[in-house]
Amino acid sequence: MDITNAMKADVLAKALPYIQLYRGKTIVVKYGGNAMINEELKAAVMKDLVLLSTVGIKVVLVHGGGPEINKALNAMQVESEFVDGLRVTTKETANVVQMVLAGKVNKDLVCQIGNLGGHAIGLSGMDGNMIKCKPLDEKHGYVGDIIEMNMEIVEETLANGYIPVISTIGFDEESNCYNINADTVAAAVAGALKAEALISMTDVVGLLRDKDDPETLIHRVYISDVPALISEGVISGGMIPKMDSMTQALREGCKKAFIIDGRVPHSILMELLTDEGMGTMFRISSTLN
Repeated sequence: MDITNAMKADVLAKALPYIQLYRGKTIVVKYGGNAMINEELKAAVMKDLVLLSTVGIKVVLVHGGGPEINKALNAMQVESEFVDGLRVTTKETANVVQMVLAGKVNKDLVCQIGNLGGHAIGLSGMDGNMIKCKPLDEKHGYVGDIIEMNMEIVEETLANGYIPVISTIGFDEESNCYNINADTVAAAVAGALKAEALISMTDVVGLLRDKDDPETLIHRVYISDVPALISEGVISGGMIPKMDSMTQALREGCKKAFIIDGRVPHSILMELLTDEGMGTMFRISSTLN
């Protein structure tokens, strides 16, 4: 007997219940961090998405593209400025963000999915009046605060068997373009679609009780636990806005949300299709399955 083939067959058999659980349901993947700039990791992510779509799971990919935006701004000799972790976005910068995210980054991802045998359509929050915004505040300029979501174009794309690949820009009533935080957009999309799961790819293994010890990974968190975890310092810094976004998604109808380590190849499959999982899962209540 070929041991390697036997192991592969065993893995597939164990994944079957999870494939059946998610088949026909929607998952939203927020794609960013190291998985977006490392070519090997990027290829693994795209393969995961194609596999999930092939077995009948409705996949939505939401992406940012900070490094590519920085590269374009540097080439134009425009200095990047960040306040409270968000890019200060002038009118000029917003035009560059639109060009890079809705153009280069989005179409590269769509093309890569297609080359792997998948079917994807590139969208932005400006397409189909998807993401209507107002300014977050004065100091950030054209950084968007979402005020209205229209999922019609995304639902039609999914219904026709395509993976919607969404870049994180939005619009206002004057047709201005807004740069929006990718976690914020992914959560809003997951909530509006009442998704089965929101998966946030990060550069950490998940939520750690001790940030310096990967062995202290917290596997499951309920929303009622979050205030205490913040007061204890377990959730701090950049993890707080991420928690806010996930809480929003769950309260708006997303069933569960995950933080996973995007530095690990095929982390999406390991989280969704194995008993052990690999990151931290967030739920509204322990009474839900």
